[in-house]
Amino acid sequence: MDKDKLNILWTNADPVTSELMVLMYASNSARRGWWEKVKVIIWGATAQLAAENPHIQTLITDAQNDGVEFCACEACADRLGVKDALQSLGVDVQMWGAPLTELIKEQAPLITI
Repeated sequence: MDKDKLNILWTNADPVTSELMVLMYASNSARRGWWEKVKVIIWGATAQLAAENPHIQTLITDAQNDGVEFCACEACADRLGVKDALQSLGVDVQMWGAPLTELIKEQAPLITI
């Protein structure tokens, strides 16, 4: 397990929380070296927010440019019909149930928002 890799499980689709907590902290963490690696896991309603909100898309792109990795739950993206849109943003869309379980079991650094 890599203790210097932060995982942010992003489930809150509120645009203000998304901008002023999830994306702000992820970007600053990567840009300022607070964590060696930062990964944002898009899950649930946030998949639709990320796929459809132009401002959030810009913030995701900015965070990617800062070195933040983005991935998304494939089951959520499929059910919401946004898989292609997320992939076009450079988001890695994959099944996340087992990997999330491993992160929890390993007690990897994980913030859930």
